[in-house]
Amino acid sequence: MLRIFIHALCALALAPIAVADAGSGLGSPCETRSFGDAVYTACALDLASHELSLHWKSEAGDVIGQPTRLKNILRDQSEDMVLATNGGMYHPDRTPVGLFIEDGEEKRPLVRGEGPGNFQLLPNGVFSIEGGIARVEETEAYFEAERTPDLATQSGPMLVINGELHPAFRQASDSVHRRSGVGVSEGGDVVWIVISEGPVNFHSFASFFRDELGLDNALFLDGKVSRLDVPADDRREFGLAMGPILAATLHTPVGEDEVAATD
Repeated sequence: MLRIFIHALCALALAPIAVADAGSGLGSPCETRSFGDAVYTACALDLASHELSLHWKSEAGDVIGQPTRLKNILRDQSEDMVLATNGGMYHPDRTPVGLFIEDGEEKRPLVRGEGPGNFQLLPNGVFSIEGGIARVEETEAYFEAERTPDLATQSGPMLVINGELHPAFRQASDSVHRRSGVGVSEGGDVVWIVISEGPVNFHSFASFFRDELGLDNALFLDGKVSRLDVPADDRREFGLAMGPILAATLHTPVGEDEVAATD
């Protein structure tokens, strides 16, 4: 089934297509939910069983760009990709707009203040994972906490801030686009990746996180360029190369031999 969306740096038509991806053997963490007048795909990633990671460039130094390429890279590392989506906003050269920390290494610095596009709709925020605990925080709160996360990506605007919708959102806004975002459970042990299956405004999108999923903090990841790949659902979406990519794999169980070798 073809689903036509708009994907462009300015405006470019494309057609995301779900393509069969047999043999993954992985269950899907995602489900489709109706809320208000819109339909969303919501994916719950329990950090006890899922490993989240951020990716930008390959070992050769070129931008990875496509979830399908990332899937092959992960497979070469004996990891099966459960999910991949936009990892935050990026410049035309695919450089992350704000903070980007991959495998504990800061590759782009925190931006305190306005940036391009929706990033300037302050407050923006940071999604991070540190010591197995996921957080979504306003940029200044993240800065003041002096965190040292394993991964972090900065985007904006914040969608839900301590249980309140971003103050600039209007219920009747006619600025509607496909949107993606990330939210976290109260204890930071479950990460929710959400994408709208059609155009929605910020108020509706943020309300889904707060009122449907019950999350107190959520962050916008991207708009028209948003894509979601879920192999277990035979879901693969095509488009221009992305900048940061947020991926999930399954935790690899430690075998008895490996345990013995570390004793």
